Amino acid sequence: MRIAQVPPLYEAVPPKFYGGTERVVAHLTDALVELGHEVTLFASAEAQTKARLVSVRDQAIRLDPATLKSDLAAHITQLTEVRRRAAEFDVIHFHTDMMHFPFFEATPGKTLTTLHGRLDLKDLPDVYRRWRQFPLVSISDDQRRPIPFANWAGTVHHGMSAELYQPSYEPGDYLAFLGRISPEKRPDRAIAIAKRLGMRLKIAAKVDAADLRYYQEKIEPLILSEPLVEYIGEIGDAEKSAFLGGAAALLFPIDWPEPFGLVMIEAMACGTPVVAYACGSVPEVIEDGVTGYIVHDEDQAVTAVTRAMGLNRREVRRRFEHRFSATAMARRYLDLYADARTSAPPNVAPERNSIRLDRISLSL
Repeated sequence: MRIAQVPPLYEAVPPKFYGGTERVVAHLTDALVELGHEVTLFASAEAQTKARLVSVRDQAIRLDPATLKSDLAAHITQLTEVRRRAAEFDVIHFHTDMMHFPFFEATPGKTLTTLHGRLDLKDLPDVYRRWRQFPLVSISDDQRRPIPFANWAGTVHHGMSAELYQPSYEPGDYLAFLGRISPEKRPDRAIAIAKRLGMRLKIAAKVDAADLRYYQEKIEPLILSEPLVEYIGEIGDAEKSAFLGGAAALLFPIDWPEPFGLVMIEAMACGTPVVAYACGSVPEVIEDGVTGYIVHDEDQAVTAVTRAMGLNRREVRRRFEHRFSATAMARRYLDLYADARTSAPPNVAPERNSIRLDRISLSL
């Protein structure tokens, strides 16, 4: 099958540091190539891929040192190139939210769109009602709740290369927090849990500009006043085996409708159990009592950490390989690609629209 993969351009494919969507696209693309398919990746020039690369920007946006840059212009350039070459592909798989809808109104049945972000934003329902002809993929069943009426083709949980991280089967003596420092990720909860247990906590996370004030006012004082807590900063894939594999457990104390939560399966790939709050996709990802524990409050989390240290880390790794490998993810997508090729587009005419492209932005 001839497949185009179209990721957002904010991070490299795969990302050098933090980045969920582009990391998943990298694993999916390589797995599809390994399964014998002809895959073309439309990404920035530094992409590392087994597919044919079509470079649509010199480098990913976030780490580009240029002072003045336009993410909108970059994505319009990308989508224009994809449309120009659309006849080369059997399926065009978009990971760019709704940005491409106006560009591909004539051929929605040739497309598949995976939505990677939260969907409870005010303006989204109107978009997915207006362009109901585009088949969509959710990354968890829970993600769909704000827009159940959308044209859902299926749910595909994220996966990643089974060879990327090396598991460790002996629990370490610290807890890990990985990802992003923001109010919805609740690093303050992780610090409180570690303090109550008297265990070290290592935080490897980025701080977005939008969250800098939150970090400076709410989190940094907790770190500076607590000798048990160590802030490492952002880390890349090369550091994660040691960071996650060396931990007794990963803390995932979220307070928002997490669409998936890639760090949970990264920990599982390292054999490390996860203690996660029951929000969003968590009950779909964590097998309670097998790959970790699902909790509802701090008291439960403290108890769960102790219990998690007794879980079979080899079984944690085995469950990752069975459920969340890149190959498993790719096979699920291949089923949806086949459906897209054999099914007629929904009998839904697109509504006339006058959306200005300079008002469209990605919500990643």
